[in-house]
Amino acid sequence: MLKLEDTVLIIVDVQGKLAHRMHRKEDLFEQLGKLIQGAQVLSVPILWVEQNPEGLGPTIPEIADLLSDVEPIPKLSFSCCGCDQFRQALRFLSRKQILIAGIETHVCVYQTAVDLLSSGYEVQIVADAVSSRTEENKQIGLSRIKEAGAALTSTEMALFEILRVAKGAQFKEILNIVK
Repeated sequence: MLKLEDTVLIIVDVQGKLAHRMHRKEDLFEQLGKLIQGAQVLSVPILWVEQNPEGLGPTIPEIADLLSDVEPIPKLSFSCCGCDQFRQALRFLSRKQILIAGIETHVCVYQTAVDLLSSGYEVQIVADAVSSRTEENKQIGLSRIKEAGAALTSTEMALFEILRVAKGAQFKEILNIVK
């Protein structure tokens, strides 16, 4: 189970024209927004990563605007773990439970998940907040990620798992976000 003090959220490569080519992009963007807002309510740290921003462009405004207090980490490797700045930021947080959301499921999300698993992290993929250009590639990516040892979750499941109780101001805020 996810624990508030152990969890970090990684937002992977939701950039430019590529983001707008994702299968069910409207649902993807909606779930990413809910996940980011929920993580902020719960004070879960967020690492925001961009693949070759000079080539792919910046993160789409719908997502970047929610992350105004976080700096994106640029990378050229498909796996976030291939980037020194990312590895340092993750080490600095000293958390072992990783939630991953973003694109593309079968490339950057998959390779990041496998690398994190091999480094001893507990990895959960937020299945309703990841996508690929085709549904088939998304499903293949999720299947391979599960085979590697990661778990699948959803935006609501992850937020309520971290929250733990149905009371208080954070509960009310999360409830408003997921409605």
